[in-house]
Amino acid sequence: MSKKAYAKAGVDIQLGNQVKATLPELLASTNRPEALGAVGGFGGLFALNTRKYKQPVLVSSVDGVGTKLKVAFAMNRHDTIGQDLVNHCVDDIAVLGAEPLFFLDYLGTGRLKPGVFQQIVEGFARGCRENGCTLIGGETAQMPGFYQPGEYDVSGTIVGVVDKTRMLDGKTIKPGDVVIGLESNGLHTNGYSLARKVFFDIMKLKPRKKVPELGCSVGDELLKVHRSYGPLVQKLLKKFNPTGKPRAIKGMAHITGGGFVDNIPRVLPKKCDVVVDKSSWEVPQVFQLIQKHGKVDADEMYQVFNMGVGMTLIVDGSKADAILRSIRAQKQTAWFIGEVTKGKGAAVVR
Repeated sequence: MSKKAYAKAGVDIQLGNQVKATLPELLASTNRPEALGAVGGFGGLFALNTRKYKQPVLVSSVDGVGTKLKVAFAMNRHDTIGQDLVNHCVDDIAVLGAEPLFFLDYLGTGRLKPGVFQQIVEGFARGCRENGCTLIGGETAQMPGFYQPGEYDVSGTIVGVVDKTRMLDGKTIKPGDVVIGLESNGLHTNGYSLARKVFFDIMKLKPRKKVPELGCSVGDELLKVHRSYGPLVQKLLKKFNPTGKPRAIKGMAHITGGGFVDNIPRVLPKKCDVVVDKSSWEVPQVFQLIQKHGKVDADEMYQVFNMGVGMTLIVDGSKADAILRSIRAQKQTAWFIGEVTKGKGAAVVR
């Protein structure tokens, strides 16, 4: 089959090559010194500097951004999606204490639109630069007839590293430890199917409709970038978990799908519970609107959404004040939101 015939079938190889020609310079802006080889090979190359670690452990994660993409389609705005994905993946490995090394993306679409492609990849590159990891490669698939016109899907894989002796596993968590919550930037990348149903189906709002309570349009609120806590976490671990000394920071949880109820127990010993005091921070208006107009039960809200807290840290009670001060000094809003009690490995919101 000739290239012309393939293009008529919906896959334009020449267009794909033209679009990708802009990538080397963009990807080079994210390079760490360990990155090797040219962009466009069959595999990305990364020479891990093992001399930095006594027992290096690679940590990986893969994710997407769910139906947040539907909001991007409706707003015809694609510059935040790539950054969302990188930051989400960074946060997933940050809770283990891992530093991100490199990131790979996947983009699938029916028909490749150069302008949209450029916005998405620029978001990937921006996220990687801000998190100190290399955008080492990816895959762009043209699949005509598979996606609705104007739509696409993205996913990403991140690989990081942590010294085995410095991994956060939650094993030393005990009753009396304190839970610190880090402020989120809205929904991040979870709960969008319910949020879209409430705002667009129940409230009958258009994506560009400004809502006084939000101070912006619904679409702008829902496209706020998923916050990255990775650089902050690395600074905190260096300061409060020095090698050879007891760990002040004992465990972390990224509050994503499953909210508090399903994510915090991932780091808890079987004989400990966490009790979260929901009055300890002000829940952002976007969540209040969803709960009110969707008539969503409060317990479900705290299991579906982050409710304004994107990550939790479980810390030694004697060091909690110092850790909170250090977090706030980095211009990150945070609060004491709960405590560890005797229990069976559950998280309870009261």
